[in-house]
Amino acid sequence: MIFLDKINETATFLKERGVVAPEFGLILGSGLGELAEEIENAVVVDYAEIPNWGRSTVVGHAGKLVYGDLAGRKVLALQGRFHFYEGNPLEVVTFPVRVMKVLGCEGVIVTNAAGGIGFGPGTLMAISDHINMTGQNPLIGENLDDFGPRFPDMSKAYTPEYRAVAHRVAEKIGVQLDEGVYLGATGPTYETPAEIRAFKTLGADAVGMSTVPEVIVAAHSGLKVLGISCISNYAAGFQEELNHEEVVEVTQRVKGDFKRLLTSILAEL
Repeated sequence: MIFLDKINETATFLKERGVVAPEFGLILGSGLGELAEEIENAVVVDYAEIPNWGRSTVVGHAGKLVYGDLAGRKVLALQGRFHFYEGNPLEVVTFPVRVMKVLGCEGVIVTNAAGGIGFGPGTLMAISDHINMTGQNPLIGENLDDFGPRFPDMSKAYTPEYRAVAHRVAEKIGVQLDEGVYLGATGPTYETPAEIRAFKTLGADAVGMSTVPEVIVAAHSGLKVLGISCISNYAAGFQEELNHEEVVEVTQRVKGDFKRLLTSILAEL
């Protein structure tokens, strides 16, 4: 299968660059990539150098892969993800997750900046579940049997044990960590007020334009997942207007707590 060959080719390239047996993958969203700068003994690879890899074009995404030591664990961090709204097919959006699996990761921590439906700006929210409103699924097509079954169970896509550790650590270090349901839309437009009212009725606490495809593929691949949203703004209808500059500004404001929380969680997983 050609697609599987590409995954293995990329994994081999990264191994040759010194990426050896990472324990956890980190997918760092808008404005949250600075955590990768805390990684020690770092191997840094620009996305443009990696075969079969996508390109990140969004402000707040550095477009670099960083491997090394963080909180005593071997991690492989993505400073910036790929989005469906950038014109990427979902196999490109989720490609890094499959490479993480082949390289040996046991778990993935996915982060994002999201609009708050139940929470206000600056809130850190552990994702308990998601609602896929993209109308897409990255597993459509021939199943990759080497990774997982044709019909994977999504009941515990966000690993309850990881979430329990996150809450315990947050309480210990004095960082407020809420919990809620993330709704994934395609973007690139922000949602309309009517859509947000509908999403609230469906049970969503936050809305964003990422994360869902990666988590579906992670669950299919048998990877454990911790998802954390940084609520960067109120969703449409809860504030007068929306813009990406505010997203980056709010994530910068909470980055201290965010980095402290994630490094403390990694040490305990």
